[in-house]
Amino acid sequence: MTEAPFHSAIADGPEGGYARWLQATDGVQIRAGHWPLATAKGTVFLLPGRTEYIEKYGRAARDLAQRGYATLTVDVRGQGLADRALDDPMLGHVRDFAEYQRDMEALISFARAEGLAEPWFLMGHSMGGAIALRALMGRHPFKAVAFSAPMWGILMSALMRPMALVMGHAARAMGFDHRAVPGSREATYVLAVPFVGNTLTTDAEMWNYMRQQALVVPALTLAGPSLGWLQAALAECRALAALPAPDLA
Repeated sequence: MTEAPFHSAIADGPEGGYARWLQATDGVQIRAGHWPLATAKGTVFLLPGRTEYIEKYGRAARDLAQRGYATLTVDVRGQGLADRALDDPMLGHVRDFAEYQRDMEALISFARAEGLAEPWFLMGHSMGGAIALRALMGRHPFKAVAFSAPMWGILMSALMRPMALVMGHAARAMGFDHRAVPGSREATYVLAVPFVGNTLTTDAEMWNYMRQQALVVPALTLAGPSLGWLQAALAECRALAALPAPDLA
């Protein structure tokens, strides 16, 4: 665990935030971000959505600190400053969502080594909601969990769904699952579209916050997903839907 870059000015989080490099069991380097709190009554693990990164959660960490909680978040593989799988760094790619569980294991190991304030709570947003739910299916250290717009399915038309499945399988079989999903953007969303009509937020201040981060540190950003990521995401959503709800008792 070595010191990693941490852009506190654009994060606008609580005082004392820092980042560390972690290494997953398969050798992939990810980045953990921690906002400690001297009087913390626990630590919230925030798992980000697709394209997101540590600094985007600075204000969320500030809100949690005001309520008495420290925050730990992460650049999962392929996002933020973590290792990216493809030559094109703007293209999000994994072959299997099990890869994200290796990142989760590294994050938990870091929290234990650092002795982060307990109890621990888990919050997953969007793609992070799928990662969080999968983590809860086995042994885990979390007292409670919350989900924000969890990615337990991917919205697409009834016509597009079978086409996406066929395309994903064909891409993997033919060796081009590293290519972008047709029609996906080549730039990160907040720089590619105007605020009016965007599908992320109705909060202009939050939009400007995200946009400014992307402009100041473009290396944090990510654009569209690969065909491989889409196939892996659809497979994980189907698998999670077939499982019983996890037991947090």
